Amino acid sequence: MKTFLRTMAVNLGVFGEVLSFLWQRKLWWMIPMVAVLLVFGLLLVFASASGVGPFIYTLF
Repeated sequence: MKTFLRTMAVNLGVFGEVLSFLWQRKLWWMIPMVAVLLVFGLLLVFASASGVGPFIYTLF
């Protein structure tokens, strides 16, 4: 299991480094919060770059 997580972290680049940092520091409970922030950030980037922007604003 440890080797799987290490190879996954290497393949993910910066995001893998953040995950391994959180896991080593026993901050594994922060991983869902980081994932939610990442999803919201991607949602904002894609909403501003496409015609879906007005529909996204109704969610908030």
